[in-house]
Amino acid sequence: MNIENGTRHEVIITVTDNLTAASMGSGSLPVFATPAMVALMEQAASELCDKYTEEGISTVGTALNISHLAATASGAQVKAVATVTSCDGRKVTFDVEAYDNAGLIGKGTHERFSIKADKFMMKAEERKNIKAE
Repeated sequence: MNIENGTRHEVIITVTDNLTAASMGSGSLPVFATPAMVALMEQAASELCDKYTEEGISTVGTALNISHLAATASGAQVKAVATVTSCDGRKVTFDVEAYDNAGLIGKGTHERFSIKADKFMMKAEERKNIKAE
């Protein structure tokens, strides 16, 4: 995969009740959940990678380092932005940020690796029957 540094992609959602910390079990308050913010950041990075992968190739997230900086109420819009900082063979590294209408609510880094989808899924299926010792 070859993506130039600085390439960006963004996604926007409206925070619904099912995306709150209280609903997701990551807290007790009806504010945008950290797991939902992380998922939105990964979505932005994944969709960006999808534009550069061939058929049969996908990407998987392998690392995250995220800070959630501000609370966002249900009903607000949130935008996540993924910006490529490095593309080294199969590994792509991103700066990720999330914003609501008042400004920055989260930031961090994210790594993804390109994989052959069929081979990856075959290995995942094989793991179902392995018992750890």
